[in-house]
Amino acid sequence: MDAREVIKRPVITERSTDLMADKKYTFEVDVRANKTQVKDAVEEIFGVKVEKVNIMNYKGKFKRMGKFGGYTNKRRKAIVTLTQDSKEIELFEV
Repeated sequence: MDAREVIKRPVITERSTDLMADKKYTFEVDVRANKTQVKDAVEEIFGVKVEKVNIMNYKGKFKRMGKFGGYTNKRRKAIVTLTQDSKEIELFEV
């Protein structure tokens, strides 16, 4: 997979912005991507050194629209920890 296919988008929440102070960045990634693919993709796209990758899987939620029911898409989230000597990732460009 290409690096841009592995990393879908950054996850911007209150908790994820608090983690940025500790050089931990949260991304939504492809459901088929493993930890090494996520590490290589972040290093290639942002030009930083990755120390550790933690991955979480989310099942799809059941939703109803009138009498019809179905599941939302499953998701996969990765928290990427950078090394102490690497620069920060600029998610918000001014």
